[in-house]
Amino acid sequence: MTFSHEELEELNLLLRFNLDSIQLGIKIHSSATSEEIAAIQRLYDKGMVTAPDGGYLTDLGHTSAGHAQSLFRLVSIPPDL
Repeated sequence: MTFSHEELEELNLLLRFNLDSIQLGIKIHSSATSEEIAAIQRLYDKGMVTAPDGGYLTDLGHTSAGHAQSLFRLVSIPPDL
């Protein structure tokens, strides 16, 4: 089992959210890559963000972003040398 390119794009967007405040969102502008625009639309369709161009995280989105950010921190730990 592996992440698809589309899922990785979604995970990368979830990493951009600041989880310290529910009042901080993101906006994906029309100048973003087509992959980012499509990924934020998929997150919106899944009910993770409040707007098709980003917005704020929903409860599901906040949980998902938290898991994505935790996973990123875990896999970013440098190996012991």
